[in-house]
Amino acid sequence: QVQLVESGGGLVQAGGSLRLSCAASGRIFSWYTMAWFRQAPGKEREFVAASSWSGSSTYYADSVKGRFTGSRDIAKNTVYLQMNMLKPEDTAVYYCAAEPSRFPGRLKNDYNYWGQGTQVTVSS
Repeated sequence: QVQLVESGGGLVQAGGSLRLSCAASGRIFSWYTMAWFRQAPGKEREFVAASSWSGSSTYYADSVKGRFTGSRDIAKNTVYLQMNMLKPEDTAVYYCAAEPSRFPGRLKNDYNYWGQGTQVTVSS
């Protein structure tokens, strides 16, 4: 069983930065995929970024490429999402997800373990 707890959300002005954290506990192995999704009000949950737990490769949605960066601290069992040049359209609840798979998926149904989410609000 895997437990995920996100933190780091908040209110920021457009152009600002936030760093989200996702602390994982339970049986996480180097081949687990870790991902970030987000869900804005009235919209479907959408893919943001994904990588293997070891971080060998990271994939990003086109909408965040060049602005968001995923990273991890294996010793702390924590993954991060550094979000720079934030835009009002980045406003959403951000979720961390995990799946025992070697192939990072981009669909929410690819993941069985989810955190509770953290709110990110970007004002114009």
